[in-house]
Amino acid sequence: MKKTVSPRAFYPLLILLAGALVTGCGLLGGGSGGDATGNLVGQSRLESRPDWGIIIPYGMLPIPAGTFHMGQADEDPASTQINFNKQITIGSFFMDETEITNDEYLQFTTYFLDPDGPNMSAGGAEGLVNFPQVGREDFMAKYHPDTTVWMKDFSHHMGDPLVNYYWQHPGYQDYPVVGVSWEAAVFFGKWRTAFLNQWRKNDGDKPPMPAFRLPSEAEWEYAARGGRDMAKYPWGNPYIRNSKGCMLANFKPGRGNFYDDGFAYTSPVGVYFPNDFGLVDMAGNVSEWCLDDFNPASVPTVWDLNPQYIDKNAYDKAGNSKEKYNARKVIRGGSWKDVAYYLETGTRTYEYKDSTRAYIGFRCAMTSLGRSSGTEFKIN
Repeated sequence: MKKTVSPRAFYPLLILLAGALVTGCGLLGGGSGGDATGNLVGQSRLESRPDWGIIIPYGMLPIPAGTFHMGQADEDPASTQINFNKQITIGSFFMDETEITNDEYLQFTTYFLDPDGPNMSAGGAEGLVNFPQVGREDFMAKYHPDTTVWMKDFSHHMGDPLVNYYWQHPGYQDYPVVGVSWEAAVFFGKWRTAFLNQWRKNDGDKPPMPAFRLPSEAEWEYAARGGRDMAKYPWGNPYIRNSKGCMLANFKPGRGNFYDDGFAYTSPVGVYFPNDFGLVDMAGNVSEWCLDDFNPASVPTVWDLNPQYIDKNAYDKAGNSKEKYNARKVIRGGSWKDVAYYLETGTRTYEYKDSTRAYIGFRCAMTSLGRSSGTEFKIN
């Protein structure tokens, strides 16, 4: 007996075909422009908008969102009053795998100072749109590394060789940049953002990436712990040497002892093992600028979701920084000249925003925007 097919079986197919014809004609706005026909269909259906996918910026690592206990990770009566434990939630973001190196910062200074420097068009950027022009004298005064820090930071110290060679000699190109103020680190992030997004605009008018910036204090501490809640150090607890007796970071192990870790001053970035997020030098080498203003009583007062402390006295009503107000900014992580206490993930300290030091550098962070459905992280 021959099988027959009811016309009802074709109804779903006919509906799909009709929908395809309507969308193809632009009546519902199929992503290439059209008429909404009175319906709320979303702007992306009415105009051609570029697709968006999460991209891991070059040199950065994704830090997943999570909850942790911010604050001291060991008994510490001396700092208990400025380092209360508090459960905090941090949204996902990206962070530089290493501290910004001399070589990376040299690309930044060359862009502004060398008229015969790299051809920007070769990298896809003819120039940076809407980026403020900075005169050579202003740039040198505010944003160029202060090489004299190797002499002026330490009394009766033979710092001349480092003054002469640390910044631009090829032997130090993979070492962390120092002598950079908080203000210079912030300006570097703005340039890095403009540099990347100008290239993306020229390369098929891709959507702009979020801004490079300094990490907040809470982001920095969360990233330093590497997913180990209450960890005393980025590698865990509680020792500063591994089972073979090797130092786990570049710091000052004892009075007059700077070399047990293998380096008298800074070390090349990435010499020591990374934490569980893959970040290196989150303890030691150089301390790192954070976004927050410093206040010893800030931890109990900030919100428990992506907190950032902003000193209202440092800004005018429009939100602009007061030039004459020399705000204290948080630094974290300890450095090559610090004892182990400053390497702890919960230790807080500060420096003034216009200060330059031989032991303070920085790394950048970037907020991670919402992931499109079915889109995985991609390498930029």
